[in-house]
Amino acid sequence: MNEALAIIIGYLLGSIPAAFIITRLVKGKDIRRIGGGNIGGLNVFREVGPWPALAVGVVDLGKGAAAVAVAKWGLNVPDAYVLLAGLASVIGHNWMVWLKFSGGKGMGATMGALLVLLPVYGYSLQLGIFFAIIIVPLVITRNVALSMFLGLAALPVIVWFGTHSGYATTISVALLLVIVVKFLPTAIAALKKSGMAALGVDRWRRDKSQVRD
Repeated sequence: MNEALAIIIGYLLGSIPAAFIITRLVKGKDIRRIGGGNIGGLNVFREVGPWPALAVGVVDLGKGAAAVAVAKWGLNVPDAYVLLAGLASVIGHNWMVWLKFSGGKGMGATMGALLVLLPVYGYSLQLGIFFAIIIVPLVITRNVALSMFLGLAALPVIVWFGTHSGYATTISVALLLVIVVKFLPTAIAALKKSGMAALGVDRWRRDKSQVRD
């Protein structure tokens, strides 16, 4: 019973729509209707401001951390279910039951869960490597989403070489897939946009050459 409860609580914690609530309180708008439409801290930062975004970030981190803490210390479930509770919080963030299963991209909840999971089980070094993989491309590209995605893409490798646990590695792969599913529409839209821009440039060049001829 506690095992199922840990997963349910993890999902419900992840489903807390911090970005939606804070944007409503501060700006009186629906975060899904402004900016990129993402229900997360980056969209709040761009459209509402740094302090509201900071509040969203703290809550989103807290959701993942709380899901793991409740499972491990509150319900005292086996480690396998502690991992599942952390994954459930990310799924909850990405598909929030309170917002008709719309949601963010899961980065905040993921970071919060990992900040508790890895040190608790003695893998602080792996946590440091994970953050290093995020920080290096962030310094170079200034792209937060890309840098965090690269870190998550490396996470299964980090987990495998750190723990040699097939189960933990499988959970990290599932986590990556949950993030990828939410990133795909944004990535496809960006590719289409860049493709259209390239076509526009080519057309402009052809028109310019015809005028010269």
